[in-house]
Amino acid sequence: MSLSFAEITAARARIAPHITRTPVLVHEGIDAECGAQLFFKCENLQAAGAFKTRGACNAIFALSPEQAARGVVTHSSGNHGAAIARAAQRRGIPAHIVMPHNAPQAKIRNVQGFGGRVVFSEPNLTAREAACAAIVAATSARLIHPFDDYDVMAGQGTATVELLEDAPALDFLLAPVGGGGLLSGSAIAGRHLRPELRVIGVEPALADDVAQSFRARRRIAIASAPTIADGLRTNLVGEKTFPLILENVADIVTVSEAEIVAAMRELWEKLKLVVEASSAVPFAAVRAGKVDVRGKRVGLILTGGNVDLDQVPWLKT
Repeated sequence: MSLSFAEITAARARIAPHITRTPVLVHEGIDAECGAQLFFKCENLQAAGAFKTRGACNAIFALSPEQAARGVVTHSSGNHGAAIARAAQRRGIPAHIVMPHNAPQAKIRNVQGFGGRVVFSEPNLTAREAACAAIVAATSARLIHPFDDYDVMAGQGTATVELLEDAPALDFLLAPVGGGGLLSGSAIAGRHLRPELRVIGVEPALADDVAQSFRARRRIAIASAPTIADGLRTNLVGEKTFPLILENVADIVTVSEAEIVAAMRELWEKLKLVVEASSAVPFAAVRAGKVDVRGKRVGLILTGGNVDLDQVPWLKT
């Protein structure tokens, strides 16, 4: 199995009752600074505060009644966990969410607010996966991977379908990349609807496993990902997402921590949007000239807005 536009179309119908159609914002001042027309798809205003709601709803509402009754389990630094908890709550089934003990408090509260049962683990993939496996063994719950799942990818791709309806004839689409679920779904949807579209993945330089893997044409793991963009702290791109990225994505670029913070702050100041550091990564790439978008129409996906306001980076002393 792989991922096609047909699955994204089916996902769109399946999740329609459970998600928000988020707005696309523009700003004349930002456009003038960047020398391009920028269209911001505001998934920070999505239900549960992030695009992850799309993939989670698709994966959970695609389950058979028998499987759904046994519940679901996932591991997440926050947004995917909250999205799974919300979708499970709407379907009336249990949700077990394995979270690293250093996850932002705002994201932990978000998961718990939707009735998710939080299980804490050490902040590494081995520990997270082991905790999930123990829960599956004890409950027979269905594991829904945060990104390496075709139903999840299909749901994420629906954001790009909406973006291209509201802002047609885009030349570029920029999306953050961690494990690759959003970028895979976005690339499949975008290139189907507009074959000439150049899809660019953006990640922090401190979490550059996808950029390294893309250049080498093979999956490369990194030892750690100590970036402020906590939603992008994966250290190995997905086994299922990576071939789709190689086939459909034009480039992967990276941005520094300072560039991420500056972009995050400008989005707050000019668009009046509270966005996570992970969300600001595509705009950071445009601001820093990592992609030449001059004179072009550019779509950017602002992926989430679950910010711990006590830890806003430019207020730290």
